[in-house]
Amino acid sequence: MGDFQQAFSAAFRLIVSGDPELLAIVVLSLRVSLTATCIALVIGAPLGALLAVARFPGRMGVVVFVNAMLGLPPVVVGLAIYLLLSHSGLFGALGWLFTPAAMIVAQVCLATPIIVSLVHRLTEGFWKDYGDEFRIAGATKWQAIRELLIIGKAGLLTAFLFAFGRAISEVGAIIVVGGNIRGVTRTMTTAIALETSKGELALALGLGIILVTLSIAVSTTGFILLRLSGRD
Repeated sequence: MGDFQQAFSAAFRLIVSGDPELLAIVVLSLRVSLTATCIALVIGAPLGALLAVARFPGRMGVVVFVNAMLGLPPVVVGLAIYLLLSHSGLFGALGWLFTPAAMIVAQVCLATPIIVSLVHRLTEGFWKDYGDEFRIAGATKWQAIRELLIIGKAGLLTAFLFAFGRAISEVGAIIVVGGNIRGVTRTMTTAIALETSKGELALALGLGIILVTLSIAVSTTGFILLRLSGRD
């Protein structure tokens, strides 16, 4: 118990003092996860709304597949991206392996199904309410999708927050494609795993406190917004 208290006190001092290494890790984590979530939102939001608006053979199969992707093991995603970005892989010429770019790609793959699924559920309800009006007005599918996304902007923020929470807490995929290189690809989750294995609990606990605080704040905000949008 005494060792834990000492480590916790050291972690708190690191946070309060603004330790440069800790700050660099937190900033990189935020930069990678925010970039990945923004890309996932740009890709996933229109696709989610399209699934609500469009009717085509196999549509329900696509919906089921997207929801099944929510449970995809992150380390498998990391392995697939590793193979694609390796020197002998399809995109090896990009030279992204063991860089923040590869980590962003991995997080985009994990965050996009979340956004597609949540936006689909959101816009499907709106389409039932306003679909006839859009048809009468002669709106194209993409015009309808744009209007549905505008109507559901609060829900989009909720989807973004949930996807961001998923991305920033991820470790399996990004450690495979990022390599946990100090000052280059070391994020909060990978640093926690490394420092714990080394027995350096102060930095690991400090990063853990920050990560848990961020995760709770993001999840709480997303839950509140989801409840509020449901009332509307």
